[in-house]
Amino acid sequence: MKDIFALRLYTRVARLANFSAAARECGLSQSQASRIIAELESELGVRLLTRTTRAVVLTDAGAQFLSRIDPILAALDEAEQSVREGGELRGMLRMSMPSSIATREVIPRLASFVALHPDLRIELMLGDRPQDLVRDAVDVAIRLGRLVDSTATARLIATIPRVVVASPAYLDAHGAPSTPDALSQHRIVGGPASAVPTAWRFTRGQDEITVDLDAHFWTDENEGAVAAASAGLGVTSTSEWACRRELGDGSLVRLLPDWQLAGIPAHAYFPMGRATRAAGRAVVEHLVADFLRDAAARR
Repeated sequence: MKDIFALRLYTRVARLANFSAAARECGLSQSQASRIIAELESELGVRLLTRTTRAVVLTDAGAQFLSRIDPILAALDEAEQSVREGGELRGMLRMSMPSSIATREVIPRLASFVALHPDLRIELMLGDRPQDLVRDAVDVAIRLGRLVDSTATARLIATIPRVVVASPAYLDAHGAPSTPDALSQHRIVGGPASAVPTAWRFTRGQDEITVDLDAHFWTDENEGAVAAASAGLGVTSTSEWACRRELGDGSLVRLLPDWQLAGIPAHAYFPMGRATRAAGRAVVEHLVADFLRDAAARR
């Protein structure tokens, strides 16, 4: 078990490129972590990491070793899980996703999953900015929009309706657009969900209209765009998930209901591919089933 711990520690040092950060994660001091990795290198008879005052860099041998031990550690997790009474998951599950989908949709759905696996620790990394998923040892990343890498191991977990919304106060002051083209006469709130080409592409029967709009107010997080629209700063295009609460309580109103916008695919990415731990696959199965139940109940 000591050797397995050394391997797990090595994967964290390699991905974080930092002994101190990896040591903190594993409950060690930096000197303890350095000694364990040095002993591992001595046993293997090869240098795995190049250490400088500024960085820790994988050697060629270290990179090859990392790629070989990832599936082995995943298989060990699977073996432990297969013989564990009751099937409870343990250890750490790292997930990455935008803040809005986490707080509004995912976290509320995790309570029943956690109840089944009380010894499983979950770490959520939130934000709309890109992230190095492999370096941060993310088991599952939920991303909205088209697949950036078509070769990635991913699963479609839901397709979210897209809506165009504004607050009642804004509509009282500026009126509601009667056609997509009329949006050019309105103040626009921009955010990650409204920055993609399909955000303002409307269809109705055989008609299709794409409107090019410049934002009067911009934020780099979708939650901020919804808050700005609710405050009366303008019109925004976002996912229904991101503003379901506001549509329900009347602080936002859906515009142009006769026109359709392309839905937003939500994918679960598995950065480690086939080496993804059982907990990563299990939480995705749980979310997919819950999203399907929710969609059926809303029909």
